Amino acid sequence: MSLPPLGYGVATASYQVEGSTHADGRGPSIWDVFAARPGTVADGSDGSTACDSYRRWEEDLDLVRDLGVGSYRFSVAWPRVQPAGRGPANAPGLDHYDRMVDGMLARGLRPLPTLYHWDLPQALEEDGGWLARGTAERFAEYASLVAERLGDRVEVWATLNEPWCSAFLGYAAGVHAPGRREGTRAFAAAHHLLLAHALGAQAVRAASSSADVGIVLNLAPARPEEGADPDAVAYVDAVQNGLWLEPLVHGRLAAPVAAHYDGVVADGDLEAVRGSAAWIGVNYYTPFRIAPARGAAGAVGQDTAAYPGAPAFSFAPRGPVTAMGWEVDASGLEEVLLDTARRAPGVPLRVTENGAAYADDVRAPDGSVDDQDRIAYYRDHLAAVERARAAGAPVLDYVAWTLLDNFEWAEGYRKTFGLVEVEPGTQDRRPKASYAWYAEHVRAAAG
Repeated sequence: MSLPPLGYGVATASYQVEGSTHADGRGPSIWDVFAARPGTVADGSDGSTACDSYRRWEEDLDLVRDLGVGSYRFSVAWPRVQPAGRGPANAPGLDHYDRMVDGMLARGLRPLPTLYHWDLPQALEEDGGWLARGTAERFAEYASLVAERLGDRVEVWATLNEPWCSAFLGYAAGVHAPGRREGTRAFAAAHHLLLAHALGAQAVRAASSSADVGIVLNLAPARPEEGADPDAVAYVDAVQNGLWLEPLVHGRLAAPVAAHYDGVVADGDLEAVRGSAAWIGVNYYTPFRIAPARGAAGAVGQDTAAYPGAPAFSFAPRGPVTAMGWEVDASGLEEVLLDTARRAPGVPLRVTENGAAYADDVRAPDGSVDDQDRIAYYRDHLAAVERARAAGAPVLDYVAWTLLDNFEWAEGYRKTFGLVEVEPGTQDRRPKASYAWYAEHVRAAAG
């Protein structure tokens, strides 16, 4: 299979960068409410200011343009478009993204919008959130409003970002918004998220017949360590990977977790989900090493409570690790791309997030961050993408996470993934060494 040259991009997410959470009629999201609860965010912060990108979006688009990449992946904040998650569009909210899309096109950038990057309108959470089937139906209505406005200029769409996090960190482990610990009821949230994707994809295509609609998943290899329970390894793999890919590709539930869906799946649901993703986005940061139970939870994103119903196990990352405690292993990206290509034959893939948090405590003489550790991470992972492509994985794009240091969810502002440093208080942007490195890599790849 002959692939076009790899496309390059960079990504952000609305709640992590926009700020202005009360501006222009925006309603509260589950992350506004969650972050206001003491103890939920490590540094006690929230996204009310973030990177002030709602007002500084033109400056940020200039930074993207100057990287030389071809695309900018951003997310639309549902509470800006529908403050209560239903009803007519809030005009100022849609106007903002309309201006952003025009700004991208004027700078030669392809817009890659994600319709849902975790900021569910709080009013819908009060109606049951993702545990309620109606939320999937509301999502389709919202998707239609956005696509009707932007669909004449946007070709490639993502419905959801990392629904695993929404379902299992939000409704099982409780470490992400809305902070609920519902055990295996989180599988209902997972199903409703997939249904939302399918209904949302239908809505986008109805508004724009040329729309290329996919979904973004945080997939990872589940690697057994010595003494690991094979059933635990299979269960983690099912929750992380198969739970999403089996319905999307084959219209069936992943066998290790199928029993948790009793009474949740309605007639026609799985058929609607099957084939609904024209492409699959792969967000990769680290492999998951499955070991015998030790009784201690891992870092956020590697918390055994996020796998309700699993046989006892623990995570055992090996060094070196990032500031998040996540093992650095680029071979895992190659592995997951090839595995996804096998599980979803014929479906194009995009690496929609890849990056690393580091301490950023080394400075160049001019005061900028000299993040050689992040450069090494990117170099190794980009090489892994090329190996996967050479071995037959149909990878179209590589999108770096992230443009700016920002609100890193439950970690607050303590963990920095950005190619650009954001000065607290002044909001001044200062590109790091990794920004210059990535820009040079993109230029070199273009010949």
